[in-house]
Amino acid sequence: MLYHNGLKQGLQAFRQGRINASTPTSRRIHSDGRNRLSNFWMPSQSKKAADTAPEDAHDMLVRAGFLRQAHSGIFHLLPLGLRVQEKVECLVDKHMLALGASKVSLSSLTSESLWQRSGRLEKGRGSEFFRLEDRKGTKMLLAPTHEEEVTTIVANSVHSHKQLPLRLYQVSRKYRDEARPRQGLLRGREFIMKDLYTFDANEETARATYEDVRKAYCAFLDELRLPYLVASADSGNMGGNLSHEYHFASEIGEDIVIKCTQCDFSVNEELYTGRQASACPDGVEWTFMISKDRRTLLAISYPAGRQVNTYAVNKAFPDVDASVEAPLEVWKASELEGVTGRTIRWLSESPPEAASDEEPTSKLNHALRGIGIEGELFSLDISDSTLDNGQPIGFTKAQDGDECPSCTTGHLTLHKAVEIGHTFHLGTRYSEPLNLRVTDANNTQSLVHMGCHGIGVSRLIAAAASLLADDKGLNWPTAIAPYSVILIAARKASAEDVQSVYDGLQQSSEMDVIIDDRADHPTGWKLHDADVIGYPFIVVLGKGWAERRAVELQCRRLGVKEEVRSEDLAQRIAEMRGRL
Repeated sequence: MLYHNGLKQGLQAFRQGRINASTPTSRRIHSDGRNRLSNFWMPSQSKKAADTAPEDAHDMLVRAGFLRQAHSGIFHLLPLGLRVQEKVECLVDKHMLALGASKVSLSSLTSESLWQRSGRLEKGRGSEFFRLEDRKGTKMLLAPTHEEEVTTIVANSVHSHKQLPLRLYQVSRKYRDEARPRQGLLRGREFIMKDLYTFDANEETARATYEDVRKAYCAFLDELRLPYLVASADSGNMGGNLSHEYHFASEIGEDIVIKCTQCDFSVNEELYTGRQASACPDGVEWTFMISKDRRTLLAISYPAGRQVNTYAVNKAFPDVDASVEAPLEVWKASELEGVTGRTIRWLSESPPEAASDEEPTSKLNHALRGIGIEGELFSLDISDSTLDNGQPIGFTKAQDGDECPSCTTGHLTLHKAVEIGHTFHLGTRYSEPLNLRVTDANNTQSLVHMGCHGIGVSRLIAAAASLLADDKGLNWPTAIAPYSVILIAARKASAEDVQSVYDGLQQSSEMDVIIDDRADHPTGWKLHDADVIGYPFIVVLGKGWAERRAVELQCRRLGVKEEVRSEDLAQRIAEMRGRL
């Protein structure tokens, strides 16, 4: 009888999590269904090495046990990092489903032949592709994106306009052989990305879909409660003529977003072609660029103290080769090689009114003599600095305080930013070469109009970490924190006390709670570790618990450290969540 009673009590204690099946020297594993750090593998290093350089957010992610680097630009996500990623994915799923999108999972392998059909294999020059062959010699790629594959799937499955609109999305690994991987997850060679592909029967409905996606992206970002920027952008190699980028303003960003203080003008620096006043109080400087065929030298004059916007130059003159580092040397060499029909094209934001004026020729010749070009045979072309649509174009980069080119009353502000999302209206860029057509209402074949829209999931994790980190550690938004609340008990609080507080918080559907029940660390160490990891709320059962059944509630982002009665804790945390 004593044996059976003892066995019964032991099984009951095991189920309640008071004992475990391991030996006393093993790591404890609980099975009571509560989230516990003793069950959670978290190889963190609470203390920063004294002799190391100042930490950035990536260093903190590594030290706190979110990830580890495998190779250059390639990272393993550990349990903490995976929880954050899963939180982001759940948020993505919520807003994609609200948009009426269906989730798919496309293969990481794609064929070169598809990319040849779309024309992107040659445009990409293979520089960022991971390329391989199977045993039969079939040439493959590790997919950097999936426009070709998804277009082919839909072309084989959708044949009538009645089957449209269609919206498909996935969250998957992507691969790009970055020349210089840097800043951890911000610029890697393997990364997690959400891509949404939209299919519409005509241009009008495709543009309406594009606006729906833009609204969904803003709703997604609003839930993170982090400040973000939306900017018109260049579509680049993706194709199409309408796109927007979504950024977090951050000093670690590699993009520049230009905004107006008065109107809604907001563009990526790559798209900016605004022209400033023509006065040059500090004189004129010159920059030279050369065409791809080496027959045209661009001589660009601009106000001293400003910088040439190579994106704007390339937009006005697509034949320019911006990759040439020494254009004047190449130009001189073209003369020695006997290249004929050479032209020097003078670009200025305020060119002279007539090419027959002697003054421009004199100015240009003076500038050329200063760099050793004299007595050569060439024609002079004084360019009208406008785009094909007649819009004036400037060749210098924007500066803080410049006049807004849109409203002319506001002034421009420049923001370094990290791109975390991009929406593209593609039109028929992929449906035409890959023959994606449907029968319309008149029973004739018409091309499907497409859009593709991405969110960099792993990049967003790194950017959010960087945005809120401070000298104590990470500081996650509540929507994507690995856990919203951590419970830490001082010696006077029993396991049952902690569990009762845990159970009370779990009754709130928005509470995502974990208990730090690691027996091999003191309370002070646990508090420091909690700061490094960046839980939004820390709850300590300390002296106040033993005396008044009150806990200490900490929220670093709000600068709060206060005593709260246990019965009021859930409501108080909910109130503070609304302020984060």
